[in-house]
Amino acid sequence: MLDDILKGVESVRERVIGFRRKMHRDPELSAEEVKTAALVAGVLDESGIELRRNVGGHGVVGLLRGGGDGPTIALRADMDALPISDAKGVGYASAVDGVMHACGHDVHTAVLMGTALVLAKLRAELNGNVKFIFQPSEERSATGALLMIEDGALKDPVPKAAVALHCFPEMEAGTVGHKHGVMTASSDRFTIVVKGKSGHASRPHQTVDAVLLGAIVINAIHHIVSRRTDPLHHAVISIGTIKGGYAPNVIADTVRMEGIVRTLDSGARKRVRSLIEETIKGVTHGMGGDYELEYHFGTASVVNDKKVDAFVAGCARDILGDRNVIEMDNPLMGAEDFACFLEKVPGTLFRLGTGNRAKGITAHLHSADFDVDEEAIMVGTRLMSWVAARFLGADNGA
Repeated sequence: MLDDILKGVESVRERVIGFRRKMHRDPELSAEEVKTAALVAGVLDESGIELRRNVGGHGVVGLLRGGGDGPTIALRADMDALPISDAKGVGYASAVDGVMHACGHDVHTAVLMGTALVLAKLRAELNGNVKFIFQPSEERSATGALLMIEDGALKDPVPKAAVALHCFPEMEAGTVGHKHGVMTASSDRFTIVVKGKSGHASRPHQTVDAVLLGAIVINAIHHIVSRRTDPLHHAVISIGTIKGGYAPNVIADTVRMEGIVRTLDSGARKRVRSLIEETIKGVTHGMGGDYELEYHFGTASVVNDKKVDAFVAGCARDILGDRNVIEMDNPLMGAEDFACFLEKVPGTLFRLGTGNRAKGITAHLHSADFDVDEEAIMVGTRLMSWVAARFLGADNGA
C-alpha cells in the first residue's frame, strides 16, 4: 500500500500546497477560525468523510470508515494563527494586518487535509477508521484540545492511538524527529499585582514605591530557577508584560505583570508555584507593600507513548530512510496542548523538519520571518498517510 500512498500524495501535491498558501494569506486567530474550518470541512465533505462541525468552538472532526473492521487512529492538526505581523516578502504572505501563521499551524492543517484526500481513495483497503481532528485555539490558555475533548471529539469511536506533528525549523526538510516519554514542557501562566502607596516623587519616604517593588520582585523571581530549584529539573520563568505608573513625578501605587512558567517535572511544576508566591510575599511585605497573585495551571507536558512513538518512527524510516529519522535526546521547553489528547489516548507528537539552510529558510517559530520549505508539507502528508494506513493494516505493529 505504500506505493499507492506515495502516488496518491503526489497526485494532490498542488492542492495541498495551495491549501497551505491560502491559509497563510488569510490567517485567523484562536477562536476565530471560521474560514479555515469551512475550508477543512469542504475538503472532508467532498471526500465522503463523515463530519462534525463546531466541535469545541470552530473545531472539525472527520471520520473515515475503512472497508474492514478494526481499530480507530486519530490524527490531529491545529488551525489557529498568532498576533504577529508577517515580515516575509512572498506572494503568500499574510494579508491580515497583525496576524500570521508563525507557528506552522497552516502546515499542520494542510498536511492533514492532504492525508484525508489520499486515504479517502484507499478506504476499501483500511481495516478500521481514521479520525481527523482539526483543532482551534491551540495558542490560548483555554485550550482548544480540552474544549474538543469535552465536546466528544474522542468518542464514537474511541481511538486506540493519536498522532500529531509539529513544524521544527531547526531540522532540515526531509527529516523527522521523535522521542518517547516527555516531549514538551508544561505551560502555566501567572499575573502579579504589586501594591504600594502613591505620593509625590520628591517625598519617597512617605510612599511605598510599587515600581521599585516590582523591579525587586522580578529580580527575586528569576533567582528561583538559579538557586531554589533542582538544576536537574528544568524550569523556565519569564515575565512577559509589566505595566505601572502615571507620570514621572508620581510614585505609583500598583504595578501589574504577567508571565509564564515552563517545567518538565510535575513535582517541580507545583513547587515553582509555591516558590513564586513565597518570594513575592517576602519582598512586598518586607518593604511595606502587598500583592495579589493569580496562577493558572495550563497545559501539561506532552508525554509520548513508547510503543506508538516507535511505530511512527518505523513508518518514517519506511519513507525517509534510517539516517533522516532522528531520535531526539532532550525534550523541548515549548508547550503543546496535544498533551490533553495524550492524557486520554496513547499517542505521540513528532517533529517535522521544515528548514532549508540552502534556501535561507531558517527563522524560528513565532518569528515574523517564519516560513517553511514546502517540500516538508509533502513529507508530512506521506508520513501521516502511511502511519494511518499501516496502523489499520493486517500487520500494523502497534
